[in-house]
Amino acid sequence: MTGKPRILLAPLFLLAVLLSVLFAPPQAYAVTIERVVSPGGIEAWLVRDHTNPIITMRFAFRGSAALDPEGREGLANMVSALLDEGAGDFDSKTFQGRLEDLVITLHFDAGRDNFGGRLRTLVENKATAFELLTLALTRPRFDAEPVERIRSQILSSLRQDAENPNAIAGKILFKTLFPAHPYGRPVDGTLESVAAITQADLKGFARRRLAKDNLTIGVVGDITAEALKLVLDKIFGGLPAKAGAWAIPEAVLKGQGRTVVVTKQAPQSAIIFADKGPKRQDKDFYAAFIMNHVLGGGGFTSRLYNTVREKRGLAYSVYSTLHPLERAGLIFGGAGTANKSASETIAVMRAEWTRMARKGMSEKELADAKTYLTGSYPLSFTSSSRIASMLIGIQMDNLGIDYPDRRNGLIEAVTLDDVNRLAKKLLRPDQLTVVVVGQPDGVKSTN
Repeated sequence: MTGKPRILLAPLFLLAVLLSVLFAPPQAYAVTIERVVSPGGIEAWLVRDHTNPIITMRFAFRGSAALDPEGREGLANMVSALLDEGAGDFDSKTFQGRLEDLVITLHFDAGRDNFGGRLRTLVENKATAFELLTLALTRPRFDAEPVERIRSQILSSLRQDAENPNAIAGKILFKTLFPAHPYGRPVDGTLESVAAITQADLKGFARRRLAKDNLTIGVVGDITAEALKLVLDKIFGGLPAKAGAWAIPEAVLKGQGRTVVVTKQAPQSAIIFADKGPKRQDKDFYAAFIMNHVLGGGGFTSRLYNTVREKRGLAYSVYSTLHPLERAGLIFGGAGTANKSASETIAVMRAEWTRMARKGMSEKELADAKTYLTGSYPLSFTSSSRIASMLIGIQMDNLGIDYPDRRNGLIEAVTLDDVNRLAKKLLRPDQLTVVVVGQPDGVKSTN
């Protein structure tokens, strides 16, 4: 009996919280971002929060998986899984035990452009947390046992992905779009490349990539600016001054207009499609952001969802999204559908692409999108982890420390003419690259 009232009340409570977030005064969510520079010249952005005794830190280094050497694809990803598997005088078991005993969260991740990490700790355990992070960054061990264990886990994951239609489609899409560019190579590598990675490769990555001149830091929590200055030098001061070069060539999309079918025994087909989109610094980015929300990024309210799923029942999922990279911009989307419906699903998605390009959106759609996108922005400030991630994103994209104050204004400034002009330029249904994995009826590969 005690569980039933909770089940009934939870949705009402969550609805009340959501309404309070969406309709509270904007100033209720204002955050004060402080630029903190340590005596050693290391910069971080800080949002103080003394309501809870917790410190959250996010950090990122420019240059990651796109720089993996040929034949060593997956190197950055493997390093990200190993940095917390022993460092300094602590072997893997001891290092992990100290994290677990003090409830310290420490993880690393590798993307195409950036290598990142996050630390979260109670204030009372901060000394140990900062020590362990320092060791992971400056004295990683890469001992044989954890290296082979992590390698085995990655290889197992790759074998699973080789049977996953969505994973296959994603890798084929990037390989088709960027056949001669580093973006076309898989972030997690291949069975052959991961097997070839050596301890020397791992150590070389850490030595070349983890440095002070390609570092960005965001901190949220119960710490003062003066205390943070000392922490920054302690954690990051021992890193090399300069990283290896992290620039990669500008990417030019290939394979536009192609359809690639990968036959896989499955009752459903995974569909992914893409074309050139805006990069983050593009002057039309916010117009594209709004356009995509209406087209396929707005969940239940988007055109793709309403047309493909609600009206025709063709797919169990359908979406579109913007994917800005350092050296390329994409607008892509996807759907999951029964094999017999694959051809019709693709046709309907292309038709929506065409309709938006030719007729644009309505004033009501624009107003509704702006209301949602500006009203939901306060949800970015509902946790220290979200705020810390936001601090990193703003810095990496060079948006300026006052971006949270300006962001909604940038969206409100977009006009219907801006969106519709961009839609005609950006949405080219005949240039969509489409990858289908499954046994799709009526869909054939094209050159």
